[in-house]
Amino acid sequence: MRKALLATLMATVLTPLWGVEPAKAGPLGRHEVYGVKDDDMLKMRAGPGVGYVVIVGLPNGTVLRVHSCEQTGSTRWCSVSLDRARALKGYVSWAYLRKL
Repeated sequence: MRKALLATLMATVLTPLWGVEPAKAGPLGRHEVYGVKDDDMLKMRAGPGVGYVVIVGLPNGTVLRVHSCEQTGSTRWCSVSLDRARALKGYVSWAYLRKL
């Protein structure tokens, strides 16, 4: 019992020192835009937040490649590129993406 307790305590204390990082937010790969109202589009922005300029509007069904995600405030933003035009890159809200 003492050994198990000591092992748990050491793992808790030493894990941050070993440089173990938490898992990246969300699965990467191909996703499609979904859940956007019919008269609106998902805004691809130049950075992870609403304060960044809008690059392009994306309708439902647009296929994107998700490269990474990060939490900014209460919103998870993902770095993406268009599946068919990979040079077009930006950030979109994770809430409007569905894994393919």
